[in-house]
Amino acid sequence: MAHQPPQKFIFYIAATPEKVWEGFVSPESNRIIFSGAEFQMDSKPGGLLAWVGPGPDGKPTTYVQGKVLRFDPPKVFQYTFAMGQNAKASRATIELVPETEATKVTVTHDEWAEDDATYAACADGWPRILSRLKTLLETGKTFKPH
Repeated sequence: MAHQPPQKFIFYIAATPEKVWEGFVSPESNRIIFSGAEFQMDSKPGGLLAWVGPGPDGKPTTYVQGKVLRFDPPKVFQYTFAMGQNAKASRATIELVPETEATKVTVTHDEWAEDDATYAACADGWPRILSRLKTLLETGKTFKPH
């Protein structure tokens, strides 16, 4: 089965790699950038992770789930990514590299199944998530999603 091409996003955030890392993995920042969803993670390789929030009926819904593949603070966070029920797993890799006054953030989302319906949602979602995280870390607040 053919795969869809990788998605790659590069952002520069005016914060240390440690602060940016905390922005990606802390439940507090995830609650802010993911509109109240709770981030749950067992950070060891093979550990489960999930973003869980209120669904349309008010009951808890798992929006994204996966497994930790690599957890190397504050450099690399890699995990499988499956959005929604019956979703096909892809792979997300977050790499942080210190710059003089910022951190270079590279997100590569790959290993897509040819028919993964979440591909388009992620192509739109990653820039929004990264923009919200950048704004939060640089200003202490962020904007509401669309």
